[in-house]
Amino acid sequence: VQLQACGGGLVQAGESLRLSCAASGIVFSFNNMGWYRQAPGKQRELVATITGGVSTNYADPVKGRSTISRDNAKNTVYLQMNSLKPEDTAVYYCNARHVITRREYWGQGTLVTVSS
Repeated sequence: VQLQACGGGLVQAGESLRLSCAASGIVFSFNNMGWYRQAPGKQRELVATITGGVSTNYADPVKGRSTISRDNAKNTVYLQMNSLKPEDTAVYYCNARHVITRREYWGQGTLVTVSS
């Protein structure tokens, strides 16, 4: 199983980024997908999740500024982040969780740095 996240980088406050996570080795449509982040010195926290039926959930800090989506044909989940803030600086991780077994997998993370 591999979850390959990409799209991070250094941006200025107010700019946008689109993260992508390509999954292999899982039946993508049977997995709820999510993005989590971990800032330096802090615990990993939820950013957003999306079910196979494309129901979404967002953490309050990103609600209204971020959109999670998935393309089951491409086995890929996306996170569009707009109006980025310095407090969005973190390593962003992709997560897959099987809807029945609840087994989950993590990607390697992609660093997002937002300068003020």
